Amino acid sequence: MSPEPQRKLSSSAGVAPAAAPSYRPATGTPPGAWRGAGYGQPFGATERTDTWWLMPLAQALGLGLLGLYATWAAFQGTHYEFGNYLSPFYSPLLKPAWWPISPAFLILWIPAGFRGTCYYYRKAYYRAFFADPSACAVGEPRKGYRGEVGFPWAIQNLHRYFMYFASILLVFLWWDVIRAFMFTDPDGSHYLAIGGGTLAILASNALLTMYSLSCHSLRHLVGGKLDCFSCAVAGGPRHGAWSRLSALNAHHMGYAWWSLFAVCFADFYVRMCSMGVFHDPMFVTFRHLFDYAPKISHFLL
Repeated sequence: MSPEPQRKLSSSAGVAPAAAPSYRPATGTPPGAWRGAGYGQPFGATERTDTWWLMPLAQALGLGLLGLYATWAAFQGTHYEFGNYLSPFYSPLLKPAWWPISPAFLILWIPAGFRGTCYYYRKAYYRAFFADPSACAVGEPRKGYRGEVGFPWAIQNLHRYFMYFASILLVFLWWDVIRAFMFTDPDGSHYLAIGGGTLAILASNALLTMYSLSCHSLRHLVGGKLDCFSCAVAGGPRHGAWSRLSALNAHHMGYAWWSLFAVCFADFYVRMCSMGVFHDPMFVTFRHLFDYAPKISHFLL
């Protein structure tokens, strides 16, 4: 019996790599120069014996369901407020007279761009929706990689700029968290309390903040691009910040999924309360806290 032939990790030997099209910029590596074990195999063919298809299937279901809900909610343009609660899909709330459709679309292009160009999400939806590839060492439908240099894939290079805009949105979202703790009685008096919507909005924004802080681009901006921290301005503090962001970055995938679920749930909760389907429970109230504020101020002054 002849021995089993050794698996070829690269088929570039003796094969002249194809030249890059003249209308695309160079990526540094000729197309087809490095080919993985799945290259050249029929679509879906593999020697793997594990359940490699389970992860892309779960990603497709998760992204598909949450993405469809977010799109539906954005198109509604109603039931995005309930008392002191505001859906994160509509924050900050902008309603100019000249805007003919849902105000959510004045805002959602920022988080949609931030997530759509995210390094983790790109890996997830490339595998789940484009099978490019479905998994490591699995045959894929496309037989050449040209890099993210042509439209619309070149938009992926704008990720850091979407991160800047998303960071600004976090300021408004945290203000919404503060407002979610502030309730008003029928007589117009205010008090602090914790309701179901308070917790939903707080969890949503906390996870959105962790997702943003664990971003690869933020880690690179703070210190990942440096070769020598001791040679850079404020190298010590930057190294400390970079180390902490690196620890968060290790869990970026988890924050990506939990924050996506949480922001959809926060919108769903506010929407159900606004429609009268849910009754917002009040867990803790601090009704007389504001009554003590003038007395404390008078005592301190």
